[in-house]
Amino acid sequence: MTDQADRLATYRDKRDFAATPEPSGADVAPRTGRFVVQRHRARRLHYDFRLEIDGVLVSWAVPKGPSLDPKARQMAVHVEDHPVEYVDFEGIIPRGEYGGGDVVVWDRGTWEPARTDDPAAAVADGELHFDVHGEKLAGRFVLVRTGTDRYGKEQWLLLHKKDEHAVPGWDPEEHPRSVKSGRTNDEVAAEPEAMWRSDRPAAEAAVALSTASRRDPPPTWEPPTPDELAALDALRTKGRWSVRGLEVALTNLDKVLFPGRDREPPVTKRDFVRYHAQIAPRMLPYLHDRPVNMNRFPNGVDRPGFWHKEMPDHAPEWLTQWRNEEADPGETVCYAVVDSVAALVWMANWAAIELNPWTSRLPDVHEPTWALIDVDPGERTTFDDVLVLARLYRTALQHLGVEAAPKVTGKRGVQIWVPVAGGYTFEDTRGWVEKVSRAIGRTVPDMISWEWHKDRRRGLARLDYTQNAINKTLVAPYSARPAPGAPVSVPITWDELDDPDLRPGRWTIRTVLDRLDQVPDPLAELIGTRQRLPEL
Repeated sequence: MTDQADRLATYRDKRDFAATPEPSGADVAPRTGRFVVQRHRARRLHYDFRLEIDGVLVSWAVPKGPSLDPKARQMAVHVEDHPVEYVDFEGIIPRGEYGGGDVVVWDRGTWEPARTDDPAAAVADGELHFDVHGEKLAGRFVLVRTGTDRYGKEQWLLLHKKDEHAVPGWDPEEHPRSVKSGRTNDEVAAEPEAMWRSDRPAAEAAVALSTASRRDPPPTWEPPTPDELAALDALRTKGRWSVRGLEVALTNLDKVLFPGRDREPPVTKRDFVRYHAQIAPRMLPYLHDRPVNMNRFPNGVDRPGFWHKEMPDHAPEWLTQWRNEEADPGETVCYAVVDSVAALVWMANWAAIELNPWTSRLPDVHEPTWALIDVDPGERTTFDDVLVLARLYRTALQHLGVEAAPKVTGKRGVQIWVPVAGGYTFEDTRGWVEKVSRAIGRTVPDMISWEWHKDRRRGLARLDYTQNAINKTLVAPYSARPAPGAPVSVPITWDELDDPDLRPGRWTIRTVLDRLDQVPDPLAELIGTRQRLPEL
């Protein structure tokens, strides 16, 4: 293996090139001279600063971006070298893959080392002085290693010298557009023009995408194997269960969580753990890149439950968590991100009956990817009334040319999920849903109340648009509901609104898998759809 291939080994190990539209890296003639800075929205926004040295792109992740301000001391984390084909990469990386998100070419140009003729040795020694000639950046920069963090990653500082190119107060976030396309990250995410095909030679890897390619599909997960399910059945009341490569501690497996219904036996925690493991490939696409709020019932659903957001100290190390840096005192700081079969199993063991994902995904929690419509029945509202309202939404959305799918809640209502492109705020989606809902309300005013408090609604339904706000949530598809028999919230087709046998709690954790063996999930095909909402 060449030295260059050795240097790219870490990069290749972290990526699945069957799923990731990135260059995998081919051997090229060593060269020093090009640089690129890519604005990269992955789990967090950062800037990837890359210098071509000896045939690879030596790379640093700079959270606040490079600055021309000589007083700025920007933290930079030395990351793995990247292949030189990456120097012009602008597109999307699938969510769930390493670095998943969107990337624009924020700046590019040439560079040359200063004070050394061996930049690779200077990097190894921990201090590199260099001059750049880009479309945004220019002048003398310095990279200085300051140490390593607790994970062993090298911490550096990136700074600009006080020279004729220095600009006091210069902020990279005031210059967000790509120098390659002139577009923002939002615009590239909504309609990427090209993707890399790692199964092709690097010279042929750039594949043009039509404007019809409007979907950022989620990753996939494998269900538990028959042997793993047999091992779950073999456990006594507690034990450790290995599922899809991770080990989960299980407790009180024979505890009843749900009373039975329709002469069926009650549902135990073991039953619920099994369900979460088996439904994981269908449910995780709605959860894996979002904070999750949980409704827990440790003593069973016939006892009072409570909402829980903060992750406990005893959560396993492998459970992904997101830290909300914007939390006010007393608010939740660390949220769970349910992104594996084992994580979903752990939630079941913790008696998190209802899982409510945020409508925004990481890292852009202020940017929703779903607009939510909640047909919330009142005390006098029948399910036939709910269906009348849902059908009116069907007519309105089809008239507007908007893609969406309904979902029975497992209790009494129906919700409608509308996928949206990047760039919207919660104010945008809330305002749009309100306009549609107000129009429907004017059609059937005797069925609707706009009062917030239930005791003022006179038993009428409310068309709730207010769930379109940060940290306001609706129950996830395929999440159980706290009721006898463990009913499940299930996406349905628009035509099923006309099914005379439809009921909001029709499917349970014991029957929904049979449905999915026969009927595809109509909402799954809308995940990641970058849909612009029509003006109203």
